[in-house]
Amino acid sequence: MSVPQVRRAVAALRGHAGRVNCVRWVRRRDGVALKVFSHRLLEFKLCEIFSCVQLVKSIPLKGHTEAVFAVDAVCQSDEPDFNVLIASAASDSTVRIWSRHGSEGNIFLMLGITYWLNKNDEFFIQFQKVLILPGHEDWIRGVEWAVCGEDLFLASCAQDCLIRIWKVCTKLKQLPETEDDSIKLKENIFTVKDADTSYAVSLESVLAGHENWVYAVHWQPSFSKDGSIQQPMRILSASMDKTVIIWEPDKESGVWLEQVRVGEVGGNTLGFFDCQFSPDGSMIIAHAFHGALHLWKQATINKKEWTPEVVISGHFNSVEDVKWDPEGEFVISVGFDQTTRLFAPWKRKEETEVTWHEIARPQVHGYDLRCLAMIGRFEFVSGADEKVLRVFRAPKNFIENFSNQSSDLPEGATVPALGLSNKAVFEGDMAVQPDEDEESFNTISNQYPEIYFQPLILTEPPPEDHLLQNTLWPEIQKLYGHGYEIFCVACNNSNTLLASACKASKKEHAAIILWSTSSWKKLQSLSFHNLTVTQLAFSPDDSFLLAVSRDRNWSLVVGSCEFKKFFTCCAYTDKNTAVHSRIIWSCDWTPDSKYFITGSRDKKVIIWGQCDLSVITEGNGLDSIKPCSTVLDAGDSVTAVGISRVLTPDGRYIVAVGLESGKIILYTWKQSGKEPTLADWTTGVEIDNSQSHALAVKRLCWRHHAGRAGHNDENSSKWLQLASCGADHCVKIFNVNRFAL
Repeated sequence: MSVPQVRRAVAALRGHAGRVNCVRWVRRRDGVALKVFSHRLLEFKLCEIFSCVQLVKSIPLKGHTEAVFAVDAVCQSDEPDFNVLIASAASDSTVRIWSRHGSEGNIFLMLGITYWLNKNDEFFIQFQKVLILPGHEDWIRGVEWAVCGEDLFLASCAQDCLIRIWKVCTKLKQLPETEDDSIKLKENIFTVKDADTSYAVSLESVLAGHENWVYAVHWQPSFSKDGSIQQPMRILSASMDKTVIIWEPDKESGVWLEQVRVGEVGGNTLGFFDCQFSPDGSMIIAHAFHGALHLWKQATINKKEWTPEVVISGHFNSVEDVKWDPEGEFVISVGFDQTTRLFAPWKRKEETEVTWHEIARPQVHGYDLRCLAMIGRFEFVSGADEKVLRVFRAPKNFIENFSNQSSDLPEGATVPALGLSNKAVFEGDMAVQPDEDEESFNTISNQYPEIYFQPLILTEPPPEDHLLQNTLWPEIQKLYGHGYEIFCVACNNSNTLLASACKASKKEHAAIILWSTSSWKKLQSLSFHNLTVTQLAFSPDDSFLLAVSRDRNWSLVVGSCEFKKFFTCCAYTDKNTAVHSRIIWSCDWTPDSKYFITGSRDKKVIIWGQCDLSVITEGNGLDSIKPCSTVLDAGDSVTAVGISRVLTPDGRYIVAVGLESGKIILYTWKQSGKEPTLADWTTGVEIDNSQSHALAVKRLCWRHHAGRAGHNDENSSKWLQLASCGADHCVKIFNVNRFAL
C-alpha cells in the first residue's frame, strides 16, 4: 500500500455537541470502507452514522438513556445495498443491537436485544449467556475477535497488566487427549441449541510484558491472498506504561513473544489509551492520554525497526488564545490542555501543496493556559490559571531550524520533574556519548535522559515524541503582581509595554497592570473596572490601550508624559452611557487607530470612535467617543472580533465576528457619514458549517500582511489569512480573498 507523505485533516464531521467517545470503521468483507460510526456523551445518548464518501450526517440512533461508550459493527453483505449489524453499549447497563436491510430499509432498535422488524417479516434473535471466562483480576479494558481458518481467537486486556488469548473451536476439533499424568489445558464447553453444535474454549496464552494497565488490544487486520481471507496471528497492545507492543507466536514453539516495543520516552504523559494497525500492518498509530496521535512505520529492510512518523497534532482541550508572529510566518496558541503550541506552514521540495504542522511546543505547563501575547518575533508571554505571567524566548535550535540564524542563545530547554519552569540548556550541558567522556554519567543529561533536551535538525515536521521533549522554549522571566488567575494579556506594537489583567469580582482586583519589557518591572496599575477585564488591545499606533470587561463597559486609556504616568483613562462607559447589556467578550482596533470594535454576549457588535481620536487627551474624551456604526445583531452571543489591517480594494474595513455557536462571519464596514446608517455594514462571507468551529470561537487574529504564510504568491495582495481558535480544541487558518468581499 502506498501511503501519501502529506498527512492532513480532510474533513470535520460535525453533529455531536458533546465529547465523542469512540469511532469505528465498518468494512465490507471485501475490505471496502463504507461508514464510520461515532457516538456522543451523556445528555444526547446517540450513535450517529456518517457516510465515508459524502461526509454528511446520515442517521442518529436514539435509545440509550446514558452515555454511549462503545460501538462496533459488522457488514453482513458485499452488495452495494449493504446490510449492517451494529452493537452499542452504554452507561445505562444495556447493549443494544441495530440492523439495516437494503437501501430502502430503516434501522430499528432491537428492543431488549430480542428482535427487530423489517418490511416483509418479523425476526427474533435471542441472546443467552453461555459462558464466563475467568482469569483477569481487574477491570477488563478491551476485547477483540479474530478468525484464523475455522477457529476463533479472542484477545482481552485488563488493568491487571495482562493480555489473555482464548481459542474457540468446535468440540470435534478440540485438542487431542493426553496421558492422565500430563498437563493439559482446561476446556470450557458450551452448546448452541439451534445449531446443535458444541464449542470448546481454552486459554491459548497469557502475555505479560506491560508494567501498567493495558487499555487496548487489537489483531492485525485480515488480508486476502489468492482469493482467500487470512488472519495474521499478530496482536498490538497499548498500555499506560507509555509503550505499544507487537506480539507474535514463535514459529517453532508457538509461544507468544514480544516482537516490537515502541512508545514515549519522557514527557509529562500517562500512557496510551488505544492503538491500531494499518491495513497492511506496516504502520502503527496510537492515541495517547494527553490527546496526541503517535505514528510509527516499519522499516523496509529491518522489519523489527520502527521509526516515528509525522502525524496530525493539536490541542486536546479548549484553545483560548492564538496570535500571529509579527512577520506572519507562524501562529502560537494556548489552551486548557496546559500547552503552548506553535504551528507553521511546511512545504516539501517534492510537493506543491503547503500543509500546516505543529513544529514546536514551547510550553508544557501545570495549569490551564488562557492567554498570550507576542513580544517580537521569537518571544512571548503567557498567562494561566495562576497568578504569574511567564515570558519565553526561542532557543537557538528553533531559530536555526526556522530561519537559519545563529546567536548567543540556549540550545533548547528542558522541564524538571514536577517542575513548571522550562530550564535553559546550553551547549555544554548536552549529553555526550560515553566513549567521548568517561565521566559522562555524572552529567545531568545522562542521569536523567528521559527529561533532557536533544537538539534537532528538522528536515520534516517533528514527530510527537520530539514535540514533547525537544521543542521547549526557555523561560526567561516571571512577572508577579496579580492577586488571582491571569485572564488576558497584550503587548504594544513597539514591544516595549505589556498590559495584563486577572479574574476579579471587586474593583481592586480588576486592575490592569502595565509592565516594561526591557526591565520586566511593574510600571503602573490602572483601576477602572469592577469585574474581570476580558480582553486588552493596544491601538496600532500605540497611543491607546482599550479594555473590555464583564461589567459590560469598556475603558480607553491614553498615554501621558505630563504626569509621569504612562497611561491615564480618557474615556469609558458606565451604566448611563453603556450600549452593551451583557458581558463584552472581545475588542479590536482598525489599522489607522481611528476606531475600535466591541463584541458582547448580547449579540451586538459596535464600532466606536469620532472624527479624530488623535485629539483625545486626559479628561476631554469622556463624552466625545460614541458609536460610529449601527448596532450589528450577529444573531448569537459574540465571543470574538477581529479587524484586518488590510482593507478591501474600495477602502472598507474587514471585520471577522466569532459566535458562541462556532460560526465565523466576515463583514465589511465603512463610515458613510457623520451619523450611522443602515448601509454601513455589509455581509461578506459566512463560513460554512463544515469549516467553522463546532463550539464557541475563543479568539480571532488576522495576519498583519497580505499574502499567505508559506506561499510565494505572484498576486499576494489578493489573499488575507485569518487565524481562529475555539472551545472545540481546534486552531484554524482561513484564506480570505479580499477582492471577493
